[in-house]
Amino acid sequence: MRKDAAVFAWAKIVLEVGSGKTRQETKKGKNIVLEEEKNENVEVTSEETVVESAEVVEETAEAQEEAPKKKVLRASRAGRGERKSRKEQKTEKPASDWTERVVQIRRVTKVVKGGKKLSFRAVVIAGDGKGHVGVGCGKSSEVVGAIQKAVVDARKNSIEVPVFKTTIPHISTGRSGAGSVVLKPASQGTGVIAGGAVRSVLELAGIENILSKSLGSKSPLNAARATMEALKAIKPFKVAAAKRGLTVKEMLN
Repeated sequence: MRKDAAVFAWAKIVLEVGSGKTRQETKKGKNIVLEEEKNENVEVTSEETVVESAEVVEETAEAQEEAPKKKVLRASRAGRGERKSRKEQKTEKPASDWTERVVQIRRVTKVVKGGKKLSFRAVVIAGDGKGHVGVGCGKSSEVVGAIQKAVVDARKNSIEVPVFKTTIPHISTGRSGAGSVVLKPASQGTGVIAGGAVRSVLELAGIENILSKSLGSKSPLNAARATMEALKAIKPFKVAAAKRGLTVKEMLN
């Protein structure tokens, strides 16, 4: 057995010597292989870093390209907001000088087939305090709807009152239904001597000094309409002077 092992070892040495390799050469070969593998790993890592850097450069370029687009979008959105604000400013209606007063709200019933139909009636007086006033009446199943209809009706049926030095030119009487109202001019500082719906009509018409008396029915609607009839019957001094063929100074002495 010992002889066989010695022969096997000797044959191995002979083969190594025949192939021209020694232990040092084999070690050198192994070191070279390891160095080549390291170089390959370094090349792979360098290639990966190059690829990553190229991707980063592409992403930065895309971000730079998208940045102006975003700015344009923001500017366009801001422009839209400005346009909307401009439109809102344009669509804003000017504040009107008209004021409304609700004189009466009543619940009324109407007998129909199968029962009674309930609704609301609103009486509203609207005026601008500059000689224009109107009385309106509206009916609806809701209070808000009745008031809105009454306001529209009051502005539609408004009249122009000839105001002379914060009062009226002459005595006037108006009648509506069972109610009648008498209006008399008053001196400066008297104030509005009236009550209820008559006072509301005179104040919204812009009259500051006047005497009044309500006769007959005390219904707010009748009183307001009678006051409107009395104001309609008033004629300015110019019309009366023209009918007489005189000037205003001559007629007033």
